[in-house]
Amino acid sequence: MTGGCGLGEWAHNGFKVGPNYHTPPAPVAVSWIDYQRPEGSTTQPSADVDQWWRSFDDPVLNSLVSDMYAQNLTLRAAGERIAQARAARGIAVGNLFPQAQSLTGSYDAVKASNETANGAREQYYGNAQASFNVSWELDFWGRYRRAIESADASLDASIADFDDVLVVLVADVASNYVQYRTLQERLDLTYQNVKIQEDSYRLATDNFKTGRTTERDMQQARQVLEQTRAAIPVFEIQLRQTNDALCVLLGIPSQKLADHLGETGTIPVSRPNWDIGIPADLLRRRPDVRRAEREAAAQSAVIGIAQSELYPHFTLDGSIGVAAEHLPSLGHTPDSVAAFGGPAFEWNILNYGRLANAVEVQKARFRELVYRYQETVLRANAEAENALIRHAKSKQRADYLAISVSAAQRTVQITYDQYHQGVIDFTPVFLFEGTLTTQQDELAQAQGDIAQSLIDLYRALGGGWQAQSYAAPHAPPPTTQHATSARPTTLGSTTGP
Repeated sequence: MTGGCGLGEWAHNGFKVGPNYHTPPAPVAVSWIDYQRPEGSTTQPSADVDQWWRSFDDPVLNSLVSDMYAQNLTLRAAGERIAQARAARGIAVGNLFPQAQSLTGSYDAVKASNETANGAREQYYGNAQASFNVSWELDFWGRYRRAIESADASLDASIADFDDVLVVLVADVASNYVQYRTLQERLDLTYQNVKIQEDSYRLATDNFKTGRTTERDMQQARQVLEQTRAAIPVFEIQLRQTNDALCVLLGIPSQKLADHLGETGTIPVSRPNWDIGIPADLLRRRPDVRRAEREAAAQSAVIGIAQSELYPHFTLDGSIGVAAEHLPSLGHTPDSVAAFGGPAFEWNILNYGRLANAVEVQKARFRELVYRYQETVLRANAEAENALIRHAKSKQRADYLAISVSAAQRTVQITYDQYHQGVIDFTPVFLFEGTLTTQQDELAQAQGDIAQSLIDLYRALGGGWQAQSYAAPHAPPPTTQHATSARPTTLGSTTGP
């Protein structure tokens, strides 16, 4: 993970104290537990992982992802963190040059009284000075070069953080969109069942009024009808909440998105053939893994900065200045020019172990970040495995529920016909209509779970940060100074991912 420290490796490390960083080993599975690569696929994951939302073949979803990239405020804040890291790197680079440079000047008007034989006499004169001072600490031990290494790694980490934010946001947009469509489907099924149950209620009411059945049949029909109706407000609340969540992701004030999304819609279904690569791809694809590794790299360089404090600091100091009685005379008084320059050193000795312990603090911090990186790799693998098994089993569950719903629909039809003919009372109709309503709702949720589990899988694989490659040049969204001039409020852009 690190190699070499102290004076023994100073020249080998490029005249820098401290360890040279090497990427830590990471525990990676050889293969997936619940996934088999499609026949004829390459060793690399397909391009669908990069633009995975397009696998749903849904233009509305594509448009939402594009709008999110252009307008999301969380993403813009992440872009500003890149700007901060880039500026911090500029500061680190600037320290390679003379660290202290100053031009100073002053002018004093003086009034003095002198005693003479003839009495007191007032005297007026001036004092003008100007000087240029410079101090340059030589990077003898690589202190400032290590600072640049740390700043470079921190900049990489901030870019990886931006990519990670983009992965999460793309998945959140898709997830909320699927949730929106699922709620629309559940609401539509509820309205259909309300219509069926209203017919049953009218039939039971007519039979009661004509004396063909008891009041119990009518009340049972009313009970199942009102219970189904009671689900409608719940779905409408959830639909509005999902609508508002999408508005936040799109960076716009809350508004009704039905004009853009449609009053009705179907749950997105992805193409069946996709290739997710191998677990080792997570090291390259997952931005949070790359960020954790870069944070460890940045900390490794800090060890060298701390170690440089154990050794003397060498400095070149210089100054040149002029002095005169009047300001216009500053440039015409060669005899008043003063200058000095020369080397100096400063060595913090007798520090009672403070500097050595400061190095140990940075080393321990580095080891902590290495363990965090390795744990991030493990968690990434686990998240992908969980999404894989959930996706596979969600498809199985939906298949079983589809058969169950088909059987329930036929059961309700048979039972309704028998009740209409007077062969049975309303109790079987009451039970089977309620069962059908529940199972249809479960099937809609299961179909939504298939899409949601696939979204979770692509999120776990680190897909989505490549969206910027298809929306704009590889750069963060507009910074806040641009955002304040024109608040984004558009929907349905035609460019981008």
